[in-house]
Order: sequence, then structure tokens, then C-alpha cells
Amino acid sequence: MLTILCIASYFKGEDFLRACKATGSKVLLITGKKLEDKDWPRESVDEFFYVEESTPGVWNMDNVISGLAWVMRRHKVDRIVALDDFDVEKATLLRESFRIPGMGQTTGRFFRDKLAMRMRAAEMGVPVPGFSPLFNDDEINAFIAQYPGPWLVKPRSEASATGIRKVHNGHELWEAVHALGDHRHNYLVEQFKPGGVYHVDALSRGGEVIFSRVSKYLNPPFDVAHGGGIFQTATVPFGSEDDQALQALNAQVMKAFRMQHSASHTEFIRCHEDGKYYFLETASRVGGAHIAEMVEVSSGINLWAEWAKLEVAVAQGITYELPAIRNDHAGIIISLARQQYPDTSGFQDAEIVWRMSRDHHVGLIMQSPSHERVITLLNEYAGRIFADFHASAPVPDRPSA
Repeated sequence: MLTILCIASYFKGEDFLRACKATGSKVLLITGKKLEDKDWPRESVDEFFYVEESTPGVWNMDNVISGLAWVMRRHKVDRIVALDDFDVEKATLLRESFRIPGMGQTTGRFFRDKLAMRMRAAEMGVPVPGFSPLFNDDEINAFIAQYPGPWLVKPRSEASATGIRKVHNGHELWEAVHALGDHRHNYLVEQFKPGGVYHVDALSRGGEVIFSRVSKYLNPPFDVAHGGGIFQTATVPFGSEDDQALQALNAQVMKAFRMQHSASHTEFIRCHEDGKYYFLETASRVGGAHIAEMVEVSSGINLWAEWAKLEVAVAQGITYELPAIRNDHAGIIISLARQQYPDTSGFQDAEIVWRMSRDHHVGLIMQSPSHERVITLLNEYAGRIFADFHASAPVPDRPSA
């Protein structure tokens, strides 16, 4: 029996835990004490370990290492899996501390540190927007002279659009840099390239991408987070230019970043000005915002469950086989809602296959053999949701649990 230790500083990954347990493995879960009462699939977790935290997702890793050392007196841990972006660094540290196979700290930085991502991508010939660290004043001035604004000031280790600030000229950029004070080394500046933003959700085995699905955000995540918009994304037409180009570019990124065995969520932009595709960021995890459910509706592949089976197969030294892949088009729309329990019964189209069940949220997933039908429904629903349900909130400093 294998022992798989999962780390989740946010409530997610239930399907991973269930699928992992279904393989016959022993499943251990480290999570925050404040998440103790969440609806974890307790029948699939053999033992829980809770970490006290003063800031969501921030743990005293010296204490975690000491605690895991105690746990490992009773359990031989075979694999450690990070279920969220903020857990990747935790997992890499624990793997290296206890010499457990898997992604180490150097490779892990390619999937967490936005500066490391850009430097590695540029080094390996993957197109990226112009960027600069904020270490050196002369380098910042050289960046301003080389790349016309506007620019984005981004934290190196946050997720999604959290903490990103848009600036339009050198004066605003320097104001932003000075406001960061002693934390400026934890940020970078990047050229803002208006364009369509895409994501590729994938599984890799043995250093090769064995499954990927390309989708396009109808509203860029930055605009949704900072403009109070409605989140929408949909699969691109199969075999289209976008589909082929981004599958190839995603495979190039995974190889450059030394991905071996994991799920991944990678974002690209196709610049309106030159029509070229540019790498934005990646993560060694399943995409959030219920993208996994949309991918499953489109392909029949449950990324959480297949990732769990892949991890176990690798640990057992056997070959993981991907299930048959289906090619339906799918799209998802999610919005904050003014109502605590929004009533979506007025949406009755046959293409609706999933409805969100969460206070103050409304969300739907559509499935159709026709890409055009999915886009038509998303556009129609966006107007109705905005009029009848939509609410907005300022982007948080960090995502909540």
C-alpha cells in the first residue's frame, strides 16, 4: 500500500482525494486548522493533520517539517502532492527535506515564481512579453526606455490576478515601485500586451504532455478581477490555428520547465498588434474557477482524478493509461450574485449540464458539439446574469480559503 501525503492550504481537490483512495492507497492530508470543518471527503482520507495559521495559506514550515518528521515515524510517505498554487513551495521543501521523489525546489520555482518563469521561458526560446525584475534602478529605467507602456506590476508568487497593478507611464511605475518599499524584490514589471487570453489545461507523464485542452477567456482574468466583470471561458474550435499553436507551445513550455508527472494550467496571450502567441504563466496544478469541471464536460477527463491515478502509477512503477478522450465543446460562466441563494431555474437550455451551488454565486456550464452554440449561449447568459444577479467586489490581496 502506498502512502500519499496531500497538502491543501485551501479547500479543494476533493476528487483527487477520492480517486487516490480508490487506488488502494493510504491518504494523508495536511491542511489549515480553520479548514477542519470543511466538507472534505472524510471517507477517502485516512488521517488529517492541521496547521495553525495567522494568515490564510501561510504556514510555519519549520513546524510543519518537525510535525511531518513525527508522522513519518508511523507512516512511510511515498509521494507528496500539492493541491493548490500556494502549496507547491511547501511540497517542494518537504520533498527535499525528506528526500521523497518528485518536483524539487529549483523546478518548483518555474511553476510558482513569475520571474523565474519568464527568465526560463525566454532562455528556452518561448516568446514572452518584455519584463524586468525590480532589483536594480538602472535596469528598470532601461526597461521603460525599451518597452512602451502601459505595464503591469506583478507579485512573483501570487495566483491569478491577485496583487497586479496596471501603470501607464514611467512616473506611475516609479510610484508603484517606491510604494512597495522593501518588498520590491518580490515583484516584477511586464509589458502589457492587449490580446486574447487563453489557457491550456493538461496532464504530463514522463516529461511528455499526454492530454491538453485549449480554451479562451471571453473576459481576461485581470479585467474580471479588477473591473468587476463576469468570468467566462470556452474551449476553442478543435484543430483550429489557436488549438494547434497553443498545444504545441504548451508542450514546449512543459519541456522547458522540466515538468514530469502532474496536472498543469498554463496561460498564453495572442497579441492583437502582431498576432503572435506569448507565454504568461503556468502552475503545476488543476485550474481553478471550476475550469476542471468544464474540461471534464468537454473531454470526459476529470483532471483531479486522472492526476491522482497518474501519481499512484508513477510511484508504483507501472504505466498510467489515459482514458478515452471525447471532443465536445464546453463553456462556463460564473458571477458573484446579489442574492444569497440565486435562482437559476430560468435558464432551461438543454445544453446546460452543471449549475453552481454556492452562496452569492451563479454559475453554469454548457456542452454542445457546436462551438458557435456555446459562444452564443455564453453571450446571452452574460447579459441576463448581469441584469438579474451580478455583483462585484474588489480584488483581495490574497484569495480567501
